[in-house]
Amino acid sequence: MDYMIDLNEFAEGALAAKVNTELEKVLENIADPNTDPKKNRTITISIKIHGDEKRDVLNTSVSTKSSLVAMKEVETKLMMGADKQGNIIGKELRSGVKGQMFLDPEGDVSQDDGEKVLSFRNQTK
Repeated sequence: MDYMIDLNEFAEGALAAKVNTELEKVLENIADPNTDPKKNRTITISIKIHGDEKRDVLNTSVSTKSSLVAMKEVETKLMMGADKQGNIIGKELRSGVKGQMFLDPEGDVSQDDGEKVLSFRNQTK
């Protein structure tokens, strides 16, 4: 059976190139640990065709697009307060409990908003 068109060669190979570009985006999206790997992604190929009054030559345009999965939501807590001028401010609660100090990832003592109180690395013996 002869095919009317070869999809690998259609539009001088542009269709195949466009599909590969969208497939790359899909694969990167699946590989991203911030997305759900089990949710479906979609690649849509659109071929638009229209003729003229003679109907002997058809104008064709090819486009592709991908629908990716959004990144997973990340939750955090904000502490609401006011600065010295009375302006409302919010700071991220880093310690887990308001008012509680903690050891940060560098091993320093920090306030509940992550501001360092004491750095052990800068201490001299």
